Amino acid sequence: MRTAVKTAKEAQQAYMSYTQEQVDRIVQAVAEAAFAQSERLAQMAVEETGMGVAAHKKIKNEVGSKAVYESIKDVKTVGIIDEDKVNKVVEIAAPFGVVAAIIPTTNPTSTAFFKTLIALKTRNAVVVSPHPYAVNCTHEALKVCDAAAVAAGAPKGLIQCLTMSSMEATQQLMKHPDVNLILATGGGALVKAAYSSGKPAYGVGPGNVPVYIERSAKIEKAVKDIVDSKSFDYGTICATEQAIVVDRNVSELVTRELKKNGAYILSDDEKRLMEKTISPIPGKVNPKIVGKSPQTIAQLAGITIPEGTRIIVGMETEVGKNTPFSLEKLSPVFAMYVANDVKDAKDICLSLLNLGGRGHSLSLHTENDAIAREFAVEMPVSRIMVNTMSSVGAVGGTTGLMPSLTLGCGSFGGNITSDNVTAKHLLNIKRMAYGIKEVQPPKNDGGAVTASPQDQIVSQVMQAMGSTNTVDPEMVKGLVSEIVKQLTK
Repeated sequence: MRTAVKTAKEAQQAYMSYTQEQVDRIVQAVAEAAFAQSERLAQMAVEETGMGVAAHKKIKNEVGSKAVYESIKDVKTVGIIDEDKVNKVVEIAAPFGVVAAIIPTTNPTSTAFFKTLIALKTRNAVVVSPHPYAVNCTHEALKVCDAAAVAAGAPKGLIQCLTMSSMEATQQLMKHPDVNLILATGGGALVKAAYSSGKPAYGVGPGNVPVYIERSAKIEKAVKDIVDSKSFDYGTICATEQAIVVDRNVSELVTRELKKNGAYILSDDEKRLMEKTISPIPGKVNPKIVGKSPQTIAQLAGITIPEGTRIIVGMETEVGKNTPFSLEKLSPVFAMYVANDVKDAKDICLSLLNLGGRGHSLSLHTENDAIAREFAVEMPVSRIMVNTMSSVGAVGGTTGLMPSLTLGCGSFGGNITSDNVTAKHLLNIKRMAYGIKEVQPPKNDGGAVTASPQDQIVSQVMQAMGSTNTVDPEMVKGLVSEIVKQLTK
């Protein structure tokens, strides 16, 4: 780890002298190489971690490479990047230095591509700490990036990866004196450690995302989007919907559409078995279900489900740590709540967010824009997806949001930003400002207090009377004030 940081720092010092054109050429080469290897690395990630769907991870890799590149390619990140000629303020970009990038097991290659690209675009070096269960695929992704970068003219050593990843190494990496910024994507303990390191850090929070199907929604499309989103890479994107909240008067129609789209609705007995599988310890999700297929999860629970089942749904009425279906499950397992009206739906969504998803995301399907805006204003989340797949929409795949694999949760979720983190977050902006306004400060007379004209008159009157013992100065002051008033009428 220490060797990696030292090598990265030396390379970054050399990279500081690169022009915008040189930087952009390197970033483009890395993005193209990563995109070309999307399928191979997706397969490698599934084989190593045992999570997700290779075809879906390929799409994630494409978003983390090509979509991210397209979103940052025209951004100025070298030298003077903006100038306000009216107010005479010039903005200059400066890199942070060495960025420590922590990569999750759920998105081990796409996040590596993404963090490398935004670091290189801003003339930073990057030292990647892969998840212990995904070392090989993350390292391979970084090898692809490094080879392309060096071939395009980047200094050798600019991209580093810890190949013997451990929690201790990651902890020490985040505290290393030559690390200037931390990009932490992972569990709550990891993010807390990043914030406790004493370094600037971008972290994320859990995404216990509710999806509300309001009565005016186009039910057929809404349900298809939700099932497609929930089954995408077996629910490993943190912005994936975790609980359906549906208006009562369309709940039967939604249930029928769910079944048509490959959902299996659990019986009461099956639900109890599934609860024990989701959360054997109250408040904790079983890691054995994360990123696994519905068939694998059903087998763990001792339940038989039809072939072709895409998601598993349990009807729920409660929210809490002791209610497994209300937790963030990161798998194709859904809770479904029936709401009496919009107010009830908001209350359920808020309860789910307060349980473990504040600041992250919320999804809703509605044709009533006023209700969508009402939710957007009132819910404590950083992104609201309307009439689309939440998982892919939140990372910029089906929406106009900035393509990103690190989604800030703002102060709602204990993060410094509510943005989709991108290149601009890895820049220091220096400002040169010319004087455009004149300010004339009072002359310094050595600290003496100058008496008011009225006080000077009182003093002169007292001196002329030759005595300060028999005449009350306040009386003289009052008389002078009256005279001044009369003269100024």
